[in-house]
Amino acid sequence: MESKIIIETAVMIFSALLFGRIGKHFKLPNVTGYLVAGLLLGPSFFNLIPMDMVNGYSVISDIALAFIAFSVGCEFDLKYYRQVGASPILIAISEACGAIILVTGTLIVLKVDVKLSIMLGAIAAATAPAQTIMVINQYKAKGPLTSMLLSVVAIDDAVALIGFGLATTIVKMMGNSENTNIVISVLSPVYEIVISFLLGGLAGVLMKLVFGRFKKPSNRICIIIAFVLSTYWVSDLLHGSPLLACMALGAVLTNIFDEIEKIVAISEAFTPPIYMIFFVISGAGFEVSALKGIGLIGITYVIARVLGKMFGAWFGGKMTKQEEKICKYLGPTLMPQAGVALGLIVAAGSLVPEYAPQIRVIILCSTFIYSIIGPVAAKAALQKSGELVVK
Repeated sequence: MESKIIIETAVMIFSALLFGRIGKHFKLPNVTGYLVAGLLLGPSFFNLIPMDMVNGYSVISDIALAFIAFSVGCEFDLKYYRQVGASPILIAISEACGAIILVTGTLIVLKVDVKLSIMLGAIAAATAPAQTIMVINQYKAKGPLTSMLLSVVAIDDAVALIGFGLATTIVKMMGNSENTNIVISVLSPVYEIVISFLLGGLAGVLMKLVFGRFKKPSNRICIIIAFVLSTYWVSDLLHGSPLLACMALGAVLTNIFDEIEKIVAISEAFTPPIYMIFFVISGAGFEVSALKGIGLIGITYVIARVLGKMFGAWFGGKMTKQEEKICKYLGPTLMPQAGVALGLIVAAGSLVPEYAPQIRVIILCSTFIYSIIGPVAAKAALQKSGELVVK
């Protein structure tokens, strides 16, 4: 059994390298190649990665998401926020609300059940940074748009969680549940965010102190891994948001530790194989046969969410008086959706159990569609903005 896991891991890494290189010839981001490799190796085609293997590698997904969140947090430099003010926060709220309003409103106009419309609208707010971060790292994108993008995706999860909390409160009120406690429903996402930031902040302070005792890169990579994973686990244990906690860890550390660039370099040297496996598994976990079940509601969700994100980002950029390329190109970079959105499927399904299977199919299918198209759209937007040079 152990030898099978070893060879399967090797096959995933080799296939990711191969399809990443093939994708490069078609001028596609590496992450798109990784996802396609997983799709071909998964149950939908050659079944070299069966579904039980996909489920068995869930711990790798958690590790990858933890380090992605940590890397996003490391871009959260307060010097930048002193320059731009509250603009990233306002834009994050605007793009999230744009997706919520357009998805919910469009579905209601199409006479979809109001409770289902509200739940899908709330999930639409979430944006997954993983694919976009991979594109930024691959092409070394830099500039105002890239900085704003990193700031917005760092805040986006918090905005999405608060929005989902408010949506669940509305749905519970519509159900006239006698056991509904409105105060708890409203405060639950607030607790989740606060405990996550507190844990991440404390871990960041402790991490700095430990770094003071250990200078060798070989020791520091061990410290990074231990702190990132323990922060993720403790946050999950206390019903916080592990992703927000890891973001907070990176954000606090980058603002109190002078050698943060060395830490980021050490982390980036460790994570590539983990990211490869994560995206291959993500591609393998999607079953093409599920696409036929997406229906009109699913198609509407996919299109309305993208348009809502684009309009919301444009409106937020105009409202905060950003330069034209941020207003124009930020929206397309916010397309990918996974992580938090997938986690909200269960919560949404429990509130409207009669629609639970439909919600699952719609979000899973849309997540895969966004995963394939999203990196390409992000690359194109960054390239048109002049912040990405394709070599």
